[in-house]
Amino acid sequence: MNNPFPKLLSSQVAYDMAQTLLMGFQRHYSIFREAGRSAKQAFENQNWQGIRQLLRDRITFYDQRVIETAQILEDEFDAHALSDEIWQQVKLHYIGLLSNLHQPELAETFFNSVTTRILASKYFNNKFIFVRPTISTEYLENDEAPSKPSYRAYYPGDIDGLKPILKNLVNSFELNNSFENLERDLNLTTKLIQDSLSHTSSSTDFQIHALSTLFFRNKTAYIMGRIINGEKIFPLVLALMHNAKGQLVIDGILLSEVHLRLIFSFTHSYFLVDMEVPSAYVTFMRSLLPHKPRAELYNMIGLQKHGKNLFYRDFQHHLMHSTDLFRIAPGIRGLVMLVFDLPSYPYVFKLIKDYFPPPKETSREQIMAKYQLVKQHDRVGRMADSLEFSNVAFPLNRFTPELLAELREHCSSLLEFNNTESEQELVIKHLYIERRMTPLNIRLQEGSPQEIEDGVIQYGEAIKNLIAANIFPGDLLYKNFGVTRYGRVAFYDYDEIEYLTDCEIRRVPAPRDDEDEMASEPWYRIGPKDIFPETYKAFLLGNDRIRELLLKHHADLFEPSMWQSYKDRLLAGEIPDFIEYDQSLRLKHIFPKEFA
Repeated sequence: MNNPFPKLLSSQVAYDMAQTLLMGFQRHYSIFREAGRSAKQAFENQNWQGIRQLLRDRITFYDQRVIETAQILEDEFDAHALSDEIWQQVKLHYIGLLSNLHQPELAETFFNSVTTRILASKYFNNKFIFVRPTISTEYLENDEAPSKPSYRAYYPGDIDGLKPILKNLVNSFELNNSFENLERDLNLTTKLIQDSLSHTSSSTDFQIHALSTLFFRNKTAYIMGRIINGEKIFPLVLALMHNAKGQLVIDGILLSEVHLRLIFSFTHSYFLVDMEVPSAYVTFMRSLLPHKPRAELYNMIGLQKHGKNLFYRDFQHHLMHSTDLFRIAPGIRGLVMLVFDLPSYPYVFKLIKDYFPPPKETSREQIMAKYQLVKQHDRVGRMADSLEFSNVAFPLNRFTPELLAELREHCSSLLEFNNTESEQELVIKHLYIERRMTPLNIRLQEGSPQEIEDGVIQYGEAIKNLIAANIFPGDLLYKNFGVTRYGRVAFYDYDEIEYLTDCEIRRVPAPRDDEDEMASEPWYRIGPKDIFPETYKAFLLGNDRIRELLLKHHADLFEPSMWQSYKDRLLAGEIPDFIEYDQSLRLKHIFPKEFA
């Protein structure tokens, strides 16, 4: 096999371009880290709008730096016109520059983003980009210690020595807020940890580790830690919040992987966190969430571009090691999106259709804007995250004939058929990929009595969480909601979402006469963003069992006053407390007398 790379790196232009690329990445990561540091100050000042703004702004940071760096390369080096040999040397010089970097995997992804923006699509899978990682991130901080370690280690001696260690741990973050009663919180936290470990004895290496920086989201700051006891590792996550007086409390404690999965769910916004060595943070979190792919962990700490890169590599690996066929996804087919899946793979693929039958009045651009809105908005555990891809190549022989026919009929503008040396490919020019969920309508049809009731309860809570976060779902049909692996209901049909504060909540006016009452069409004016909660009964209460449960648990969904109360609070600037973990994990619920 011939080596396509030159033996000598003789091009000064290539070296200068590699340096320009690295400077672009370093500028990006510096701004990214600043967002994490600013989140700490916003949390201390209870500036909740500021935290939301940081989350929104950070989404755009990466693309801005990619565009900026690509433009510099074009202006200074006429990059698109350079020879293959020069581009080969650019990559090799860049690899050399990464040897002392604490974020080499992110820098490789940045290189790919800039390079594929400049070069034609034929370069996407060649050796000019990083198809696989070149620089190892394993034990990265051991080679050259960063300014502070990624995690701190504490040694209580045994389980009985926990409390003073926990106090040192909490105080190490130097938050500029006093605690309501830190001694009380530490006593209760210590008791819960001791109870959880009561079935085991302390080993000689009993210790606690905690990541050196806090994880911020909404109104909560998380201390991410773990307990090491012999060969066993247990999560130790403390959730810090403010009380009504602005004092800090340890609100919740998470001591199991199941508890931790809820706050690292794909239905939540990404954390704000300052990291010098992100791979060390991911490795740490993998010890607590061993079943969580690295791609998802990078996403959850705000590094979604690298997360997307890893996801794609995992996807290609799965394709190589599977033989089942892509098919039309089970469930009711939508008017706007064509959805398909691979039975062996826990994700669905969503394409925007070329045309939409009445009564849908929208466009591809408008739908893409809705998805971007969701990406930038606080998802409060009730909206599925989407990975957006362009020009994805699939093996053509992996599609069922039925799916291919549907794609050709509804999405022909997004399809391109290519012949490679080894196989025929179907290139999809634009699609979204989301975690597979059980459609709520199927769960309500086929579930056990308990699953049905849980589904109805979760459905109502999901709607109330969404409108509290200023999201009106638009279409409330059960088919537009899904049930996660953990039984939570989340929304995933975004083409009709609106800000609740932009909507007009109205009560259905009384009919003027018998003719109005018997009319098949409404006798009253309906504006494009009018909401009539009373009318939801017609399409939500058709099933007797569902009707009984929904009226039992969420009858207020049909009351305009409930919707208006949420809108009024939003307009007044109120941001509710979204508790991301189970209520049973809150100290004040476990020990109510201590908080009386």
